[in-house]
Amino acid sequence: MRPFKLERYFAEYEFKAEWVLSASDCETLSMAELLGMAAGESLELWRELRLGYTETAGHPLLRAEVAGLYETIAADDVMIAAPEEAIFIAMQTLLTPGDHVIVVSPAYQSLYEVARHIGCGVTRWELEPERDGWRLDVGRLERLVEGRTRMLVINFPHNPTGHTLSRSELEAIVELARERGLYLFSDEMYRLLEYGRGARLPAACDLYEKGISLAGLSKAFGLPGLRVGWLATRERALLERWVAFKDYTTICASAPSEVLGIIALRSREPILLRNREIVRANLAVATEFFTAHQDRFGWLAPKAGPVAFPRWLGEETAERFCREAIDGAGVMIVPGSVFETPGDYLRIGLGRRGFRDALARLAEHLQGRFA
Repeated sequence: MRPFKLERYFAEYEFKAEWVLSASDCETLSMAELLGMAAGESLELWRELRLGYTETAGHPLLRAEVAGLYETIAADDVMIAAPEEAIFIAMQTLLTPGDHVIVVSPAYQSLYEVARHIGCGVTRWELEPERDGWRLDVGRLERLVEGRTRMLVINFPHNPTGHTLSRSELEAIVELARERGLYLFSDEMYRLLEYGRGARLPAACDLYEKGISLAGLSKAFGLPGLRVGWLATRERALLERWVAFKDYTTICASAPSEVLGIIALRSREPILLRNREIVRANLAVATEFFTAHQDRFGWLAPKAGPVAFPRWLGEETAERFCREAIDGAGVMIVPGSVFETPGDYLRIGLGRRGFRDALARLAEHLQGRFA
């Protein structure tokens, strides 16, 4: 498989930079904070935890808590896995060489790279920049579908643009998938971080019998270190295939992570409220910053989630600007090229505290660099 450009970029710079301005997760919780939310049964689970193997599909209580996030899903419709592992398992069990996959783009690389490596044809369904945001031409989808198309991959709220769909747009996508018998693989890692509840889309697994929802605790919950994610679908036969394949990956999840995941899901309202407040505050700061520096950036406002994808308007490339920001200001910014998308875009993360200070450092760098 080709190198994962985004992850290799983070591996090189994330732990060296003083400020990470492009993280896509929310402010992480400490162990003390999370355990402080434990009570009753979940606290007892933690205190009595034994470090043995766990069930391949996931702890029954964890699966039940996950199911509670959906309208039509039961615990037996859920498999626990690290989010990246879940993508790999789903693609490996549903696709064969020669199949065709349509992927909303730009995209997290594994959402199309695993299919490409299997031997599938991949067509990118590109988001398009507008004056003050992004759009997806839903009417174009029917023209992209081929006779060998087997899967449609979507991601809303979207990484890296922060775009989301209207309910009617999503329903149109589901209807076409149903007519053509396509699997709808929906990356919903950023769901629950909408700026208003009315913007929250239904999960694909609730809307469509062949819908598959990928989600987890890494982004909206600010708990990437747990490595807890899941796949949810009403098509039970898929769970059997996924669990059997998981015997060749991790076999089972980390026992401590599963119990901590139960605690987090049972405390989801205060966790999600905190993180949405951080994102909303940072979005206001970002809007102010990019408006003040509109000679250098084209601000494309996100509609949901913890990331945005503005355009760099300087004379040098976005890659060079990002390198100078790291070297000259200690600020890590991800260039859009790691998403293999044309144009000088930058991913900005809105989910962490310290965002205002990071932008202030970047402003100092810009003033010194372009004075």
